[in-house]
Amino acid sequence: MNSVWQQLTLSDLHLPQWRGASYLYRLVGPLQAWRRESWLLQWAEPLTALMVSLVLILAPFVSTALIGLLLVACAAFWVLLTLSDSTRVGVTPIHLLVLLYWSIATVATALSPVKEEAAKGLIKLTLYLLLFALSARILRSPRWRNVILTLFLLTSLIVSVYGLRQWFFGATALATWVDPTSTTAKLTRVYSYLGNPNLLAGYLIPAVALSMAACFSWQRWVPKALALTMFVVNSACLILTFSRGGWIGFVVCGFTFLVLLVYWYSVRLPMAWRRWALPVLLAGSLGLLAMAILFVEPIRDRVFSIFLGRKDSSNNFRINVWAAVIEMIRDRPILGIGPGNNAFNSIYPLYARPRFTALSAYSIFLEVAVETGLIGFSCFIWLLVVTFNQGVQQLKRSRETGNSSFWLMAAIAALLGMLAHGVVDTVWYRPQISTLWWLMVALIASYYPAKRHLVDSTVSTPQADAGA
Repeated sequence: MNSVWQQLTLSDLHLPQWRGASYLYRLVGPLQAWRRESWLLQWAEPLTALMVSLVLILAPFVSTALIGLLLVACAAFWVLLTLSDSTRVGVTPIHLLVLLYWSIATVATALSPVKEEAAKGLIKLTLYLLLFALSARILRSPRWRNVILTLFLLTSLIVSVYGLRQWFFGATALATWVDPTSTTAKLTRVYSYLGNPNLLAGYLIPAVALSMAACFSWQRWVPKALALTMFVVNSACLILTFSRGGWIGFVVCGFTFLVLLVYWYSVRLPMAWRRWALPVLLAGSLGLLAMAILFVEPIRDRVFSIFLGRKDSSNNFRINVWAAVIEMIRDRPILGIGPGNNAFNSIYPLYARPRFTALSAYSIFLEVAVETGLIGFSCFIWLLVVTFNQGVQQLKRSRETGNSSFWLMAAIAALLGMLAHGVVDTVWYRPQISTLWWLMVALIASYYPAKRHLVDSTVSTPQADAGA
């Protein structure tokens, strides 16, 4: 059974042997000689960190067109680095599954009933995946990892502060986000610079996870105080979005991080306490959640609305969209309609219930299935399994060697939180969220040892992971 699991998760894959036999990998490095003499690529690492950071810093404030241009620049720079690569390291099992998913999406595009629209979606997907590849490359450096994540956290702090300002001074709703007949109809739902509270909640889930990690990763008291401030402000802003899906993701993210934290420190606890650590954590978390629901009326109303079924207009809308999307999947179950919201918007009106127009499937899992069929959906689940397995394995190995991995914990927690949010919403179409999703996947991939006999050169040390 253990052998089957290792094969499924590619845990026993010998990548050096694969690289030696792969025709595709032979495309890496033909410009090595030019790179040695190039003045520009002497600054390859700072330039890579700058480009990834620019995407993260500007994403909440600029148009999607400008984000697209930045992603094109990142993609072009990744191609240049790959063609001139001299190390020939950096490929992980996660990369292989990402490549497989992209290949399936490409075939789905070729067989799509709306090829032109699907091609636009494939281009966007390709840019996100190349950002993943570029990010996984630079995040291997503990120094640049801390720089990039710190810049993102400072950006998220600005976004959250503006969201809190909307709560205190009021904000005009840009769309009908609350059922006008509900008791929460007059609530101010903050949306900051992102224009939508659900989108803001999706953006803040990884910010909350990373700010929690910064509280432990940053060593001096002033940075720790800043990290704690970020965590409180980001959490408060996320809660004030009153996004039910965002709340679910927030709870899953926070609980996952605490579980990983207990796992990390359990080896330091007395043996009698170890068996009680997780039960106490679970009981405490459930108690805190129950108190919030019972004693905070807006939270209680929003939580109870989840269980109203079709009586809640938002629930009713999603149920009708999901029913239409399931019919779309039944009609094209193998490879779907092709990737992207343009392809979805071209096909969905043929299945939509009257008065229930939608721009997406309002569930990331249904979205993947309708875009790339059951084949693509299976590959996506496989990618998730491999990613989380790699995260847990590297966390386990880091605990055994004493190397701190709080950023890794945050990445695992953020991915689970974003997936929980994605069960009932599709905010991944927006680049502000998609870039963060692939950044978290890249962060996990960056902890994979490039060479088994050079583990120390690729895994951060306690001092290197300290930052700030």
